[in-house]
Amino acid sequence: MDKKIKYKIDRLVDIKAFDIEKRFWHIPAIIFAAIAVGFSIKNFVNSQGLLPGGFTGLSLLIQELLRSYLKISVPFSAIYIPMNAIPVIVSFRYIGKRFTLLSVLMIVLTSIVSDVCPDFNITDDILLCALIGGCLSGVGVGICLLANATSGGTDFISIFISMKYGKDAWGYIFAGNVIVLLISSLVFGVNGAMYSIILQFVSMTVIQMMYRRFQKETLLVITEKPDEVYKTIKSLSNHDATCFRGVGMYAKKERTMLYSVLSSDEVSRVTQEIHKTDDKAFVNVLKSSQVSGQFYQRPYE
Repeated sequence: MDKKIKYKIDRLVDIKAFDIEKRFWHIPAIIFAAIAVGFSIKNFVNSQGLLPGGFTGLSLLIQELLRSYLKISVPFSAIYIPMNAIPVIVSFRYIGKRFTLLSVLMIVLTSIVSDVCPDFNITDDILLCALIGGCLSGVGVGICLLANATSGGTDFISIFISMKYGKDAWGYIFAGNVIVLLISSLVFGVNGAMYSIILQFVSMTVIQMMYRRFQKETLLVITEKPDEVYKTIKSLSNHDATCFRGVGMYAKKERTMLYSVLSSDEVSRVTQEIHKTDDKAFVNVLKSSQVSGQFYQRPYE
């Protein structure tokens, strides 16, 4: 068999195996993420009357209002799961079936863990609860997003609006979180609401560090195999590339450079495959703070 054909077959097998391996860990990852988020809610958030962002914070607020004013104790799951019903239906229809089913698993498991997890009374320091609870919750949600799912609520809404209308919905979600915090401060006092801002800030910072799907990076690849390298970029990311030709000043020889912009979570895998295609390729990765024009966004399954 021709060496080039054998190499292409081996590389396609490697890529397929990578995709299968990636799918294999999704469910265990979501189980771990749900335990992390549920534990955070029970032992750090609830214990100090803090409110995370999104539907989780709204559910906890409703739960506390019912407990304080109507003397009714309602499980977190009885509020949080029904609240996600409409976003789940919209997501299943417009975003992706597998994505939605994994997200439902995350929502249900998080709700159950939040209700049944014992309260270990780890600390009474509200600042520590905001910091540790935010970190733990952020790690859980970040792992969930990496497993191609979401923790529910406003995440569904944000993704749907971004895909359907091409608009960034985080401003509206932030406004919704502010309204929830204002209601909480009016009913239960300003102290908890202010520490809740710290909780939400820490959580979002951790998520942004872990999940980079919507961040962009530029690849500059100097290679002697531009066609093969382009096929590697295209097959792994579905992104195009532009070819530039120039002269290497040291060797005074013609050089070819490929220019492409990828999502940050694709860069590592694409770079590895480029070096398998051309082990002498020189790859420079640049942060892209803003990209305008058509940019392919991987659809959710």
